[in-house]
Amino acid sequence: MKDYKRTLVTAALPYANGGVHIGHLAGVYVPSDIYVRYLRLKKRPVLFVCGSDEHGVPITIRARKEGITPQEVVDRYHGIIKQSFADFGISFDIYSRTTSETHHKTASEFFRKLYDKGEFVERESEQLYDEEAHQFLADRYVTGECPHCHNEGAYGDQCEKCGRDLSPTELINPKSAISGSVPVMKKTKHWYLPLDRHQGWLKEWILEGHKEWRSNVYGQCKSWLEMDLQPRAVTRDLDWGIPVPVEGAEGKVLYVWFDAPIGYISNTRELLPDSWEEWWKDEDTRMIHFIGKDNIVFHCIIFPAMLKAEGSFILPENVPANEFLNLEDRKISTSRNWAVWLDEYLKDLPGKQDVLRYVLTANAPETKDNNFTWKDFQARNNNELVAVYGNFVNRALVLTQKYFDGMVPACGELTAEDKATIAEFKDVKAEVERLLEGFRFRDALKEAMNLARIGNKYLADSEPWKVIKTDPERVKTILNLSLQLVANLAIAFEPFLPFSSAKLRDMLGMTDVEWDRLGQTDLLEAGRQLKQPELLFEKIEDYVVEAQVQKLLDMEKANAEANYTAKPIKDFIPFEDFEKLDIRTGIVTACEKVKKADKLLCFTIDDGSGTPRTIVSGIAQHYQPEALVGKTVCFIANLAPRKLKGIESQGMILSAENFDGSLSVITTERDVKPGSTVG
Repeated sequence: MKDYKRTLVTAALPYANGGVHIGHLAGVYVPSDIYVRYLRLKKRPVLFVCGSDEHGVPITIRARKEGITPQEVVDRYHGIIKQSFADFGISFDIYSRTTSETHHKTASEFFRKLYDKGEFVERESEQLYDEEAHQFLADRYVTGECPHCHNEGAYGDQCEKCGRDLSPTELINPKSAISGSVPVMKKTKHWYLPLDRHQGWLKEWILEGHKEWRSNVYGQCKSWLEMDLQPRAVTRDLDWGIPVPVEGAEGKVLYVWFDAPIGYISNTRELLPDSWEEWWKDEDTRMIHFIGKDNIVFHCIIFPAMLKAEGSFILPENVPANEFLNLEDRKISTSRNWAVWLDEYLKDLPGKQDVLRYVLTANAPETKDNNFTWKDFQARNNNELVAVYGNFVNRALVLTQKYFDGMVPACGELTAEDKATIAEFKDVKAEVERLLEGFRFRDALKEAMNLARIGNKYLADSEPWKVIKTDPERVKTILNLSLQLVANLAIAFEPFLPFSSAKLRDMLGMTDVEWDRLGQTDLLEAGRQLKQPELLFEKIEDYVVEAQVQKLLDMEKANAEANYTAKPIKDFIPFEDFEKLDIRTGIVTACEKVKKADKLLCFTIDDGSGTPRTIVSGIAQHYQPEALVGKTVCFIANLAPRKLKGIESQGMILSAENFDGSLSVITTERDVKPGSTVG
């Protein structure tokens, strides 16, 4: 591999329309931070760039819904996102935003250069237009009936019920989400990046030149490049964004997909106004994009085409994109609030940033989708961080405190067992490096944890708590080597778990961390006074994770309730048909579960006739039988009898189905005689 002078690392710009959740952290920000921290430990020049993506239609929709300006929306979420990253130790050199003056200038200049070079094509097309609001409608501003599942609340780009991608013109009975009026087709002009012109060199550059890319990245690029690439619009009709800097483009802004990746450039320029070009235009710079799989095409095909068209920029050397992280076996959904938000996580589990970083790295969706569960989170904390890493560190420090007043003892003559242990952990450095250089963070974490496993085995085999009684000098060597291993752990885990590594270094009195010293046995000199040992990690109890699962379920239920819409009314029927139903009231005199039937309850009803009526109803999962005794219920009295589990049911109990599927038996507001008619 070429020996680059510097490395530019970019992390996907999070969209300032909401907070950051664990899927974002696992997919992009923890792996990029691990890599950057590793490069810094190696003393390699590196720049870590990110910022908020603040333009686009979803932000204008949220602003309109909340009755505030788009700027107020992005100001709120930019602050939340930036703080969440800081709280979790994501060590950007700059975290800026696409509403900055520097970004507006940089994006405008970029577009204008391509425009002046003739790198765009102009096209006129017909798009939906709201005559009442006097504006063209972005896809999300058009709603209507989905042509596939007939959901009446589908958007012009996607139906959130069936998940199908749509175009606004596919919707049945489309209407404007702004005014509610029926939109019309109207001509408009836009500029397009002709990706078809770039297909040849892109094929050679990726398919021949970057076969080392992750299989999921390479495969998605190959799939796209084997089709005919089409020109892609770089402008749109909208009033929120960067104005298109050419005459005749009034009311048009740069499309957010074109504007956003330029944010990497503008943020670098903001940080280093005099030397930013060195990081973007010097062939001795290696650029790495960390993204999620939904951004692969943009960062591997479209953004490189933009850079190539401009003519003076370098292209990315690697794009280690991750797949998606699911939550409790279901896809994370921000609209349905099925997510674990970082700001809320720290309120519920304060001080446990490294636990989440560890679990997300151990479960990293590097080449396929993976799953986060709270039970696995608990198990990895208790069985690995506490029982392996924390246990070894604590034993080594506590024994040193107990036998040598917390002072590092001198190392004496090494036994064969000592030498074997040293040889084993010296190999870990090379393996961790190899895996990190190959963007295999999950496997690199396993190797770092192996150091703790080696230490635990060494202490268990050496048994210093027994040897101290007969050979205190031997215990000095055992604990010296154990403490050297602990110091190695402080270095090895620094890229992965920066908070606990800092705590451990403080206990050891290690003021500096040098990656190149990983694997050495002289990190702590004899006679060094150590601080009182503290636990690095603590056990997480069942009730903690059970509360988190319940919180998810409660959020989902509240979200479903807030977004509830009644089912469509059935077709009209003649009044005579309704008159055929004989709906009566009756008092429940007895109720019991039907044997061998989980859903059925058997009611005995006083219907006013003098003869008890039996009705079997499928509501056993919603009521305890005894809770219904004595209630006055409504039932259909003239349904033909039918047998259920051998019991003849003489009618139907009426119930209302709530938004969450729960049932509520229909009762009367005041006491009425059994057998009273309902109508």
